[in-house]
Amino acid sequence: MRAASHLVAAMILAFLVSACATLPPSGHSHVASGAGQSYVISGKRYHVLPTAHDYAARGIASWYGPDFYGKLTASGVRYNMYAMTAASKVLPLGTWVRVTNLENGRNVKVKINDRGPFVANRIIDLSYTAAKRLHMIGPGTALVEVQAINPHNPASNPPPPRDAAHGGPKPHIYIQVGAFSQRANAKRYQAKLALRGFGPMVIQSGHVGTKQTLYFVRLGPLANVAAADRTAKHMDAVGIRNFRVSVE
Repeated sequence: MRAASHLVAAMILAFLVSACATLPPSGHSHVASGAGQSYVISGKRYHVLPTAHDYAARGIASWYGPDFYGKLTASGVRYNMYAMTAASKVLPLGTWVRVTNLENGRNVKVKINDRGPFVANRIIDLSYTAAKRLHMIGPGTALVEVQAINPHNPASNPPPPRDAAHGGPKPHIYIQVGAFSQRANAKRYQAKLALRGFGPMVIQSGHVGTKQTLYFVRLGPLANVAAADRTAKHMDAVGIRNFRVSVE
């Protein structure tokens, strides 16, 4: 995982972007977007990172298969569900990443050649073969860590994360729903959400820069991906849309 300061910065950035919780069928973009560029899908603008250097993120992975087989990807090549490829909303096309299943330790190396997944709360969409190697075809999703790698210089790559099956911590799903400069305001918002039937919840503090402390209201830990999706849909139904799903 990234350093704590990087995680806090990422959470704050996520709060500046509205994330809709509806869960449409999996979709992919045929718009080829290079590093540092942006593109629009269904009225929402996505910004491609200027570089994949040191990229590491945890989240929920999904996969796509026969329905997209042979269709053009964002890179201009046709999708091959048996190739080791993946789709990302933000990584530059051509980036190689290692994707590790945090629950069983299995990992794959895939090349980003498409845009997606545009289903809420997913960070990467894997090809059928890549997903099969992670043992996630049946469940349909997995809790993963995605790390940018250099396939031509393996010695320079970061080590895979420790997983629950090999002595590492069990991954948990949280939904961050608010960030406040005062703990009292965070407590009030927590109470407001509780009245609407949300829970469990925690308040966690984090530093921004060297001086400012923020208090984050987070739902969780949630039992599984299905529970996270149900909670996201509930939040969308009551008009709460500025939130971020994270895996830790």
